[in-house]
Amino acid sequence: MLTIRYDALPLHAEEMVLDIGCGFGRHAYEVLRRGGSVVAVDASHDEVASTATMFAAMALENEFDPSAAHGFVVQGDVTALSFPTDTFDRVICSEILEHIPSDTAAMAELFRVLRPGGTIAVTVPRFGPEKVNWWLSDDYHNVPGGHIRIYSRRTLERRLRDAGFRVGAHHYAHALHSPYWWLKCLVGTTNDDNRFVKAYHRLLVWDIMKQPRATRWLERLLNPVLGKSLVVYAEKPQ
Repeated sequence: MLTIRYDALPLHAEEMVLDIGCGFGRHAYEVLRRGGSVVAVDASHDEVASTATMFAAMALENEFDPSAAHGFVVQGDVTALSFPTDTFDRVICSEILEHIPSDTAAMAELFRVLRPGGTIAVTVPRFGPEKVNWWLSDDYHNVPGGHIRIYSRRTLERRLRDAGFRVGAHHYAHALHSPYWWLKCLVGTTNDDNRFVKAYHRLLVWDIMKQPRATRWLERLLNPVLGKSLVVYAEKPQ
């Protein structure tokens, strides 16, 4: 389930990409499939280890050319990256800034490691759907490592500009996921046995695996209104 659009990033073959807050690697895997190399960074050891395992499995299955594209994993902190200045052609920062106390420090580090002329895709939970989640359930965000802020697009873009980025296009993603999380917040965020939650989860898994035209069309139609994620693209000036 991809949140960013690689043609909007854009990503070209043989470029080096930083996937910060990679989670279990969904965006990193797509970088390899498109011929780029990627460094996948996360604070969680388990998620970094899982991503490394998947990189190896993808190479064995010939899902990318390991002689041209390379996947690396690093356990690290976005506010104190170990990479030299101007290292990466592209940066993906997906659903991480809302977790970090010093998001401005994180943005400054991402600006530092991106090369001049390079681009970044930043995704955060969208203000409206996220506000509903917070209103419905304290447990949704009052957990260790949970969300500590809600961004409006104006706030996110202003902070990116303050870090030095030139802000460009934006869009919204994952409209079908917003009602799922509202439902989870209503019945209890850990109540995965609720029959309505289970039914909706099966629908989302089916949609991700099969990607039928009907739901893809429906989500594109609903994204401007209900999209759960805000995606903003920006450039480090030359």
